[in-house]
Amino acid sequence: MRLDDTLAQIEPVAAALAAQAQQHLDRLTKPRGSLGRLEELAKRYVAITGQLPPRLGAKAVVVFAADHGVAAEGVSAYPQEVTAQMVQNFLRGGAAINVLARQVGATVRVVDIGVATALPPLPGLLVRKVRPGTANIAQGPAMSRQEAQQCLEIGIALAEQCHREGVTLAAAGDMGIGNTTPSSALVALFTGAAVAEVTGYGTGIDAATWQRKVAVITRALAVNAPRPDDPLGALAAVGGLEIGGIAGFFLGCARYRLPVLVDGLIATAAALVAVALQPRVKAYLIAAHTSVEVGQQVAWRFLGQQPLLDLGLRLGEGTGAVLAMPLVEAAVRLYNEMATFAEAGVSERQPPQ
Repeated sequence: MRLDDTLAQIEPVAAALAAQAQQHLDRLTKPRGSLGRLEELAKRYVAITGQLPPRLGAKAVVVFAADHGVAAEGVSAYPQEVTAQMVQNFLRGGAAINVLARQVGATVRVVDIGVATALPPLPGLLVRKVRPGTANIAQGPAMSRQEAQQCLEIGIALAEQCHREGVTLAAAGDMGIGNTTPSSALVALFTGAAVAEVTGYGTGIDAATWQRKVAVITRALAVNAPRPDDPLGALAAVGGLEIGGIAGFFLGCARYRLPVLVDGLIATAAALVAVALQPRVKAYLIAAHTSVEVGQQVAWRFLGQQPLLDLGLRLGEGTGAVLAMPLVEAAVRLYNEMATFAEAGVSERQPPQ
């Protein structure tokens, strides 16, 4: 079974290589630690990939799209048909993620894992539809356990494909009207935080809609009674198809030692699922940015990570993750291309007298 095999094959990051990487960083022509978090990024990249020297190759962002039955509860400022419309926008290259991916030289791969609308054959669209949207989590489970596992395995397969095609830095994005609602439910479940503390304003809802959203999430958790010690069951109960796909993608990236940048609330909720399934995954995830969505901030604190950027983003699509890609590349290039004190003939710092 692909899921079980993947969970078993995820190894700890290469701590011994990370220590070697730190020694090399300390020999470069700079005061020790003067490049701050870029040095930590370079060391993490080495530990994740298991490579010395680390190598850079292609970059890719995989955008998972799906709909949510809970949208019927009026939790979003946009109608559900926007999901399918935005998928077509992605494929035409007109969305924010397309612009930013072009800027950093990353390819965009768009996956229909559960769009409710029947899309026509579209060039570039990867059709992996598990079902046409989830059921309404305020009334019952989002999907079956089998469907949740299928979502995870689709994500794993796409990570494997990226690895096979030479991608060395990846990100996952999302598209799905209403998807901050199941994401907030998962964050509340796994972190133990109160629903109101992890529920944000999503696409820009007003205060009355926010209160309804909190009530809907509270009802979904009560109706479905998911357990944090059963992450597959939790994903099936109150999750989303694209959330499952992203969680599987994170698992696959860890399996293939592929550094992956985590985007906003939806991706961070998926990270919680992936880490609950296999705790070793946490060391493979790079927190890209701090979202305006409060649930994402709670999740990052729970996972013990400090994001690289804080730009006030709340779009999703993988935008924040792609924006952080040049920082990772810069860190690796500094590691590989800076001269050491010995190579440059520069005197090192003198020990205290």
